[in-house]
Amino acid sequence: MTEDTKAVNPHTGQPLPPLPADVATPSPATGTAEAAAISAQVGTPPKQSGPPQLSSMPSAQELAVRSVLETVMDPELGLSVIDLGLIREVHFLTGKTLVRMMLTTPFCPYAPQMMADVKQATESAVPQPAEVEILPDAWSPDMMPDPGLLGFSY
Repeated sequence: MTEDTKAVNPHTGQPLPPLPADVATPSPATGTAEAAAISAQVGTPPKQSGPPQLSSMPSAQELAVRSVLETVMDPELGLSVIDLGLIREVHFLTGKTLVRMMLTTPFCPYAPQMMADVKQATESAVPQPAEVEILPDAWSPDMMPDPGLLGFSY
């Protein structure tokens, strides 16, 4: 590369450091074995083919459960348990689905009804019994994906 066309990191916009003189730059025609050898010299791992193997990616079942839980509303606030960030975890265990959620207030008078609604919605999305567990953690609007729904501006 010339001085006029320096490589730029697309994420930060900062110029990339120059490669050592003894490391060749891979070209599009470079084979995967050669690219892996060059990557090892530069210190970057070779690219993997196929979908990313991330454990934090939600499964299709979890996406289905979270989607159907958007219909379960907090009767006092008029927002879904998803919009409020009340659903903290969804686990698929052998023989049951465990949904761990919190309440907006510790002594919410609507807790039994909301738990029943979450259980019913979960069982409609996944063909196994569901259990809903209330977490003792304190809720705050910053747990919401969009706190602006309550009129807060962060």
